[in-house]
Amino acid sequence: MVFYFKSNIIQPPAILYMGRDKHENEELIRWGWPEDVWFHVNNLSSAHVYLRLKPGQTIDDIPSDVLVDAAQLCKANSIQGNKVNNLEVVYTMWENLKKTPDMEPGQVAYINEGAVRKIRLEKRVNEIVNRLNRTKTEEEHPDLRGQREARDVAARNDQKKMLRAKREQEKEAAKQRELEAELRSYASLQKSENMRTNYDAGNESDDFM
Repeated sequence: MVFYFKSNIIQPPAILYMGRDKHENEELIRWGWPEDVWFHVNNLSSAHVYLRLKPGQTIDDIPSDVLVDAAQLCKANSIQGNKVNNLEVVYTMWENLKKTPDMEPGQVAYINEGAVRKIRLEKRVNEIVNRLNRTKTEEEHPDLRGQREARDVAARNDQKKMLRAKREQEKEAAKQRELEAELRSYASLQKSENMRTNYDAGNESDDFM
């Protein structure tokens, strides 16, 4: 089961989601999207919370209130972390997660430690947690693999469209350059110093025989 939440402090709302237990977390790790940001309480067991970025958005321009929402959701869904004040929540892009066969279900490492960010929470804020829980929906058996594969197909199709559009632009630009070159050549032929006259041809008189 996967739980979905809406961080509606921004519009349109940001989508947060997490698995019910370590087995769902394992599937989310496996079939996450490149657009997903992963959140987890640092050094404690907690839910794996994901934020799906919008097109063109990066981890650097996530609104601070949305970061707090995701971090508070992690804390509220950590048995130990929910009781601890002044803790850190780490977050990084899904693509930075590393999973090896010897790891326990739900356990991950990082490909690049330098790409991991942290946010500190002084305490649980019930107002935030309650607001998020009011938006909570659940999906019993989500087809995470199918969703990821459909996302990849759509991304490839978008890339193909962009490449076709780029080639058409390049073709039009080449035609325009060719036309401009022809116009410059024609203009050059029209210059008086390039025009031939009767005098140039050796006829020094206007008299006719």
